Amino acid sequence: MWSRMKWCWRVLMTGWLFILFGSGGLLLSLVWFNLLLVFVRNNSQRREVARLSIAASFRLFLRIGRGLGVFDYRFENCEQLANDRGCLIVANHPTLLDYVFIASQAPHIGCLVKASLVNNPCFRGVIRAADYLVNSQGETLLPESQKRLAAGEAILIFPEGTRTRPGEPLVIQRGAANIAVRSGCELRLVHIHCDQRYLDKHSRWYQIPARKPMITVSVKQRIDSQSFMASHDGACAIAARRLSQYLGQELVPDPR
Repeated sequence: MWSRMKWCWRVLMTGWLFILFGSGGLLLSLVWFNLLLVFVRNNSQRREVARLSIAASFRLFLRIGRGLGVFDYRFENCEQLANDRGCLIVANHPTLLDYVFIASQAPHIGCLVKASLVNNPCFRGVIRAADYLVNSQGETLLPESQKRLAAGEAILIFPEGTRTRPGEPLVIQRGAANIAVRSGCELRLVHIHCDQRYLDKHSRWYQIPARKPMITVSVKQRIDSQSFMASHDGACAIAARRLSQYLGQELVPDPR
């Protein structure tokens, strides 16, 4: 009986957290980011303040979720992200909250976001204020990514392109590898492990596990994209394929 009551509580609080997340994004967009447009005239400074604000709001959101008993989480070696510049941050994508976890610990990084989020009124202003890249930018995505990486920006990408399908191997899209090998940048690997199915590709928000899930975010090694290059024609395409295959193996988290 008591366990059933706790499960019902977590279902209710999960719904409330979804409302909080959406309304928080809308409030930031309508109020705070518009104030930044007025008082911070420098574009780079305004972007930096916006990203710091987003990271702070994410940390608050995660603390509330933990405090309400909805989920728990643990960070391992995330301090390494603070020094990552001019590289891609690549992570597996088991839950809907993965970006929130990483961005809460690394406010300086950019992100490649789904085009559909640009039309979402709760997140449109956040994406614009943080100056995130959008994956529908077509021919301009690669040169813009190269420009930002050359300027020292770190960019978060989930190479699967969508959340991991439970029980299936990772399916890595070649976009992240293409950007890496053609920019000559390094990649930082991040493992995200959830000890139960929670907010995954095939779950509705109310389909939560019987016990509180634990999400672990573990920052791993940096790898050199140029080590995958071959010295002949088509080297970039071959290197991207090799790197994608490597990521498909290395982004599988250790369940321990």
